[in-house]
Amino acid sequence: MEYLIIFISAIFVNNIVLTQFLGICPFLGVSKKISTSLGMGAAVIFVITLATIVTWLIQHYLLNPFNLGFLQTIAFILVIASLVQMVEIILKKISPSLYAALGVFLPLITTNCCVLGVAILVIQKDFGLLEGTMYALSNGVGFTLALVIFAGLREQLALSDVPKGMQGVPIALVTAGILALAFMGFAGLV
Repeated sequence: MEYLIIFISAIFVNNIVLTQFLGICPFLGVSKKISTSLGMGAAVIFVITLATIVTWLIQHYLLNPFNLGFLQTIAFILVIASLVQMVEIILKKISPSLYAALGVFLPLITTNCCVLGVAILVIQKDFGLLEGTMYALSNGVGFTLALVIFAGLREQLALSDVPKGMQGVPIALVTAGILALAFMGFAGLV
């Protein structure tokens, strides 16, 4: 039951993008097409989950025993950067079209604050390895859900008659705000 609460809470109630405002750069940058959003979401799910597992192990078996907690952020960033490089190499071989579509945003996962934020939140919330992994996976799914919904809305907006002053980024920000309000409806769920 605890894992179900973590899962639902991270996806809907405390969505990493829409309620905690982490990962806004790729949220706004990659959300113009659903296909690209799905690819970015899959990459984020993989990186965020794997990074959380590795950083949890580093924190509990290296940093804490040797009183090196002050190196947490640097160590976590190095782990995330390495994992993103691995994902980039894999995507280049497996799906060159997705690799090309993601373009500059794939390396931006390295600096995506939701990946680092979730890794640090797992440590701060004192989750065990399984709870932390579930939390990370759920946050990745929540990020992907928000990204895909937003991409669908932006595709519809591209076909709509939007006033000239609101075209582009302004209407995207208004839409993101309305989407965040919609997710607030889940607040009493858990």
